[in-house]
Amino acid sequence: MPDKTYKIIEVVGVSEDSVQQAVRNAIIKARQTLRNVDWFEVKNIRGSVNKKGDPTFQVEVRIGFRLEGDSVV
Repeated sequence: MPDKTYKIIEVVGVSEDSVQQAVRNAIIKARQTLRNVDWFEVKNIRGSVNKKGDPTFQVEVRIGFRLEGDSVV
């Protein structure tokens, strides 16, 4: 099994459609600047409601990406 080392970042995805879309938005945006994105974890879900009563979903997502380079050992 190859050695793998990960870095974790936290981002907040936002969507007016759904929690799932907010997660997708976070991952899509992270992949625009990161290579080797391998996994994610939803940490918090929150949102806001506008004056019309429409929700906006905010999802805090931890994203793990594999660091590049030779094996440590």
